[in-house]
Amino acid sequence: MNEKTQMKLDRQRLWFSSATTHEMDEPEMKKAAEDESNSIQDSKSVTTKDPYYMPIIPGSSHRDWKMDPDRTETQLEPACEDYMTCDMMQIFSLKLAKSPISSSASLQVYGYMAARDDLDSKLNYVFRRGRDDPIIAQQGSLIEMTGPKRCIALFSDVLLEFDMRIRNGEKGGADDVRLIHGVLEFQGLFMQWEPGELRIGGCGCGGAVDMTFALVHNAVTAMVEVAISDVKRGFDLSLSSVVSVVEVPEEFQLFAGAVRETCGLRKFVIAATLDSVMHLKFMVGHEGTKGNIRRSCSFKAKLNGYARRQIMLDFASISVKVTWAAWV
Repeated sequence: MNEKTQMKLDRQRLWFSSATTHEMDEPEMKKAAEDESNSIQDSKSVTTKDPYYMPIIPGSSHRDWKMDPDRTETQLEPACEDYMTCDMMQIFSLKLAKSPISSSASLQVYGYMAARDDLDSKLNYVFRRGRDDPIIAQQGSLIEMTGPKRCIALFSDVLLEFDMRIRNGEKGGADDVRLIHGVLEFQGLFMQWEPGELRIGGCGCGGAVDMTFALVHNAVTAMVEVAISDVKRGFDLSLSSVVSVVEVPEEFQLFAGAVRETCGLRKFVIAATLDSVMHLKFMVGHEGTKGNIRRSCSFKAKLNGYARRQIMLDFASISVKVTWAAWV
């Protein structure tokens, strides 16, 4: 065992496993999809309980609090020689739960939310938007995530730091309102296994963001790339993923928006338990069609390798590539 590998093993506090992998042939893929066919048809989020509060680190919401001076974004790549799973934290969604501004109009949300884990302690952005490129949201609506860039490994603790604001006026930010600000610490040994919804608030800003997340055991990472080509006419596209968390399907949205020309969506990073099946669900709406067109494709989680799927529509072609990776 080389020194680099030994250092990785020494710093892990939670259980992890090693395994071997093989290429999945077509009969296996069909069988895996059939095994979970019932769950993919009408899968819904199981996080139906009321969101719970988690105290932020004392003082971290104060205006004089100084965040970690290292603002470097993670550049870590998947492991090339070591093939081991680990526990990962999967953030499914962010929702604007409470606005500090009394307004029924759409709000312009910007700022950042980022995780720091034991892989390199660098910033792994879950949400990152500048003041000149905000997300449009309303109270109760989802806030479109822009990350993470890689998995969020949960060896021991994960820090989640955030400074999200609402653009208010054109005075260069002087009148902007803070939505949430502070740092949360997730302690792996005390985290629940079931998907849950956390309300981030109580930091003196008057706003709140609901975050749904889960601890995914014995996990690998799926890096999902979607390319849309041969677009003959525009359409609306909704893309969601279904993964099993403690053997219960959890569905969450990856993308919702209009497609007007050939394009590629951002890369999506999803944690999945080794040997489970991840489903991708596409819903396409178009004026020339009756109702929505629904398509899906399935991928079995493995330590490395990749798989491709092609979805052909009358007015466009959707190519999907899923690359699997271990990170330790």
